[in-house]
Amino acid sequence: MDSGLETLLAELYQEGQRNDTQEQERSKKMLNLEPETAQLLSVLVRSGHRTRLLEIGTSNGYSTIWLAWAAYAVGGHLISIDREAHKQELADANLRRAGLRDVVQLVQGDATQIVASLPGPFDLVFFDADRRSAPAQLELLLPKLAPDVLVLADNVLSHPDEIADYLEAIRHLSAFEHMVLPVGKGLSLAYRSGSV
Repeated sequence: MDSGLETLLAELYQEGQRNDTQEQERSKKMLNLEPETAQLLSVLVRSGHRTRLLEIGTSNGYSTIWLAWAAYAVGGHLISIDREAHKQELADANLRRAGLRDVVQLVQGDATQIVASLPGPFDLVFFDADRRSAPAQLELLLPKLAPDVLVLADNVLSHPDEIADYLEAIRHLSAFEHMVLPVGKGLSLAYRSGSV
């Protein structure tokens, strides 16, 4: 990653932190991914040559840029969904600043309705939005997952009650290996090998 992109990402993260300490309304908070979690996602995309990515929870595009940069490196593409139009506008502008807008399809609206209409297949899915609707979204996405796939979710350690149903759903998927990584706010990682 070049220094210009590193500087932009650091700036976006710091802006998000400042915003979230001042903003009371949840829909206006950026709730950005922790930098070490974002970097880990980037490594997973690049090392696994993941090319068909889905992100649920765009926010201002901080994590989206990390994923898009990794997808670009392996010739991939990312779809990112957020319900808030003002956040998608921020993400659009930030992706343009990063030079990665062409790698990302931004979709605004209700994620559950949107994932129902997406064709797939996806070889990496990242949940980082409304944790209570994630189990329904996961169920809709199951037939749209590539045989070899990573399914990730943030906030496992920071919001255990809200994400409990999702984790229960993941644990019942017999073909998947699952673990929780104590990085950032806690990352759920589920992996299904194409050979299973």
